Amino acid sequence: MKISQAIFAGSSTQVDERPVSRLPEFAFIGRSNVGKSSLINMLCSVGKLAHTSGKPGKTRLINHFMINEMWYMVDLPGYGFAKISKTEREQLANMISRYINQSAELQNLFVLLDSRHDIQKIDLEFINRLGEAGVPFALIYTKGDKLGVNGLKNQIERNNATLLEYWEELPPVFVTSSETGQGRDEVLNYIETLIKK
Repeated sequence: MKISQAIFAGSSTQVDERPVSRLPEFAFIGRSNVGKSSLINMLCSVGKLAHTSGKPGKTRLINHFMINEMWYMVDLPGYGFAKISKTEREQLANMISRYINQSAELQNLFVLLDSRHDIQKIDLEFINRLGEAGVPFALIYTKGDKLGVNGLKNQIERNNATLLEYWEELPPVFVTSSETGQGRDEVLNYIETLIKK
């Protein structure tokens, strides 16, 4: 799939505040500072479509980007270690949960994991909740250019083994780098196959 147009379509906190046009939605989520906004910009080949920040927790709203006038890329707030109050954390968690469970147009949720680190408890809990709720999802390992070929392979195999302690089989898994463009075609082609189903 080629992205010829990527336009910011609006921000919301509630499912019914989404853009009026109902199109297939593909959402991206991960722990704070996992590289989500950088990945979205890389996929769309637009430098500042999604705002990036060195500070975790920059995204506080559900942001919709219309792609090729055919589907939405959805940037969800991160979960985890953002330095915000407990009340704000709960509000964000509820907002994310409502979107994931109530958006009839959500075709797939991409859960981002940092390829340099062991999968964390908060990631496992989030992924397992998706399974219990029957939410279709795939995993994207970010920052795939940071470890070297063997280090990356070993880290992903270790994380996959951890996941298989809870799952009979793994969901689709992608490795990306916002620096090199690694994984861009694979992720976009996967989205294209889901749209055509």
